[in-house]
Amino acid sequence: MDITIIGWVWLGILVGTILGFMLCSWLTQSKVSDLESEIVHHIFVRDSLKEEIIKLDNQAKPKPRKRRNIKAKSIKVGD
Repeated sequence: MDITIIGWVWLGILVGTILGFMLCSWLTQSKVSDLESEIVHHIFVRDSLKEEIIKLDNQAKPKPRKRRNIKAKSIKVGD
């Protein structure tokens, strides 16, 4: 009689452990898929920003404007 009770307890522990692992994996699978999709989105954003930085770095600098050689005309004050 005592051995059957111990057998049922061990069977309950084994079945409970297996069902517990299955339940945990089933409940966390949606969270894992959400995190994976977020990682893919962040990788896409990072690559897009990296391309934008490369575009901005490769632009040629604008040529400086030529100085105007304007001679100041004499201005008469009070006339």
